Amino acid sequence: MEKSTVIGLIIGIIAISTGLVFKGASLTVLINPAAAMIIFAGTIACLFNAFPMRDLKRFPELVKLLFRPPQLMPKEKLLKTFVELSQIARREGILALENRIGDIEDPFLRNGLSMVIDGLDPEFVSDVLDAEIQSMQERHQTGALIFTQAGTYAPTLGVLGAVIGLVAALGNLQDIEVLGQSIAAAFIATLFGIFTGYVIWHPFANKLKLLSKQEIELRQMMIEGILSIQAGDSPTALEAKLMVFIPQSERKAVRTRPEV
Repeated sequence: MEKSTVIGLIIGIIAISTGLVFKGASLTVLINPAAAMIIFAGTIACLFNAFPMRDLKRFPELVKLLFRPPQLMPKEKLLKTFVELSQIARREGILALENRIGDIEDPFLRNGLSMVIDGLDPEFVSDVLDAEIQSMQERHQTGALIFTQAGTYAPTLGVLGAVIGLVAALGNLQDIEVLGQSIAAAFIATLFGIFTGYVIWHPFANKLKLLSKQEIELRQMMIEGILSIQAGDSPTALEAKLMVFIPQSERKAVRTRPEV
């Protein structure tokens, strides 16, 4: 469970609710079916108009990622795995890695090592893996764009909802009390639009981009390690190459060989 997503939502809801109470408004003003319909149904309509169905079908999966992101292999563990594989390859030959393929869970890493074991050209291996990263990156960008666009549409729909509410309110000019309540209700749509746009949709898009960046960095580290093994680099040289993917402050703790 990604606790930051849950904490962010809870704090956001509490902040808005508490703010309303401190301003002297009742939380019952949030019970506004018309405003909710304009914002939530309107945002959904905008997304259907903006994206093809094949992308929108991934929406539930994207939401799930925000609360349960994929468990990626830690970079420190990946580095140690590559050092071990390099030692085996140097000692017994690259073909000896075939016995270790079944122990590797990550399909990207397994596929790359399989191509190396099969003796494919390094440039071909690099091109295939780079293309796979590019394809993955494009899918991730589209997923994040769905939330970014939702965050753009929702506040604008909030303005539309306020206009609709004010049009209805102007029909009650003869009753000042009802007029005041109608004007207050009109701006609930704006509240919903701004809240969902800038507390939910845009932040969610940003989190998806960060998750994508983390996965891409890990894949790039895998490519570097795979090509290094194929080139016959020593475990020391391989470790030096992969160490650049690990933050400076963490390198000393994961270094498998003492510094000289």
